[in-house]
Amino acid sequence: MAGSPIYDVAIIGGGASGLAAALSAGRTGQSVVLIERDVEVGLPILATGNGRCNLSNADLDPARYRHPDIARTVMGDHPEEELVRLFDSIGLLTCEIDGRLYPYSKRADTVRDALVATVAKLGVDIRCCAEVERAVHDDADGWQLELSVPAGPLPTPKKPPADFRAHLRGLRKELKRAPRTRERVSAHRVIIACGGASEGVAGLFGLPHIEEMPVLCPVACTPRPDTTALSRLDGLRVDCRLSLMHGNARCWSEEGEVLFRPYGISGIVAFDLSRRVKAGDIIELDLFPSFSEGELIELFDRRCAVAGMPETAGPAWFCGMLAPALAAHVDAVSEHAGGRGVRAYAHACKHLAFTAAGTTEHASAQVRRGGIPFDAVDLPDLSVKPSCAPALSVSGEALDMDADCGGFNLAWAWLSGLRAGAVRP
Repeated sequence: MAGSPIYDVAIIGGGASGLAAALSAGRTGQSVVLIERDVEVGLPILATGNGRCNLSNADLDPARYRHPDIARTVMGDHPEEELVRLFDSIGLLTCEIDGRLYPYSKRADTVRDALVATVAKLGVDIRCCAEVERAVHDDADGWQLELSVPAGPLPTPKKPPADFRAHLRGLRKELKRAPRTRERVSAHRVIIACGGASEGVAGLFGLPHIEEMPVLCPVACTPRPDTTALSRLDGLRVDCRLSLMHGNARCWSEEGEVLFRPYGISGIVAFDLSRRVKAGDIIELDLFPSFSEGELIELFDRRCAVAGMPETAGPAWFCGMLAPALAAHVDAVSEHAGGRGVRAYAHACKHLAFTAAGTTEHASAQVRRGGIPFDAVDLPDLSVKPSCAPALSVSGEALDMDADCGGFNLAWAWLSGLRAGAVRP
C-alpha cells in the first residue's frame, strides 16, 4: 500500500458540491484532496440544463425545497447574490434567462472548466478513478481512508478526442478492466459530497441513511375516465396549468409545458409534480389557464358562430384551437361525462383529469430524494454531530434535500458545498 499523505480535508465526490467545497476549503488555506470515483471530476455538471448548465435561480425561494426551513438556514438571506459573486470569482460570466442563471456561453463545459482550473490553482490534489473502501478515525491521526485505485495510468489517445462522450466511454471501459491496488489517504476532516448514491459511503462512516428514490422524472398516469389511449397523444406538447388534486381541493399547481408520452406526462412541470405525486392521486390539466371557466364558456359561445355547434361538429369544432389528437381526447371525455356542448367542452378543457400511477423512467431522473438525514448534522455548516461521527461534514445531494427544476438543486449543491468547505478542522 502506498504512502499516506496528510491533508486538512478530504472530499469524497467531485461533482458540483464537491468542487464548491474544495474551492471553499482551499480559499481558507486548507490542504485539500478531492476523491472522485469517475475518470474525471465535474462530469455531472455537463448534463445539467440540457448541456447549458442552469446554475441557479433568480429567486431561490426556500418553499421550492423539500425542507424549506433548513434550506433557508443553510443558504442564508441572500443566496442569489452570493452565487453570482462565486461565479464572478472564478471568471465565469453569467446571464439570466427567464429567471434562471446560466453561463453566458450557454455551455456546461465552461462551468466545469472554470471550477477545475480554480481548484487546481489553489493546490487541490485531485484523485480520479478512486473509490473509498474503508474509513477509520482516531484522535491522534484523524481519518484514515483506504482507496481502491488503478494499478497504473489508464491508456489515453495520442490525439485529442473529437467526441468527448466517446472519449469518456473509452476511459470508463479501461477503468473497469484495469487491475486495482490500494492507497491510503489521511485527513483531519472529511466531507461527504458523493451525490445521490450515498448509502454506501454513509455506511462506511456509520451514518444513518434514508432510502433513496428518484424524483424530477416523468409521471405515469392514465386518463380519467379511461376513454382514450395515451399513445394517441404521444409527442404532443401543450402549455397548461398542471394541478395535483386532493379530493376537490387543489394542493399544488404550476404552469408550463407538458409533453404527453404513452405512459403519462413529461416536461419540467411534470418533473416538479413528481416530487409530490403518489399513486392514486388525481392530476388535472387546465388547457386554458388564462381564462376562468366562465370566461371560457363565453369564448366558446362566441365561437359557435364560426365553428358551428359542438353537438354536431364533434372534435372538428376545436380546429384552430387544439391539436387534433387533443381535441379528440377532450371530445371523448366530454361525451363520457354526459355529452358534447359548450359547457361540457369548457369544463373538460379546464379539468382534464388523469389518475397517477407513480413516477417512471427512473434511470433518467435528475435528482434522488433521500440520503443522510438532517438530524445527523448541525446547521448551518453541515458538520455531522459528534454523537454520530467526528470531524465529518456532508453536502449536496448526499443529504436528504431536493427541490424543483429551475436551478434550485444545483444552487443547493454550490451553497451547501461552500458551507461544508469553510469549516476548519
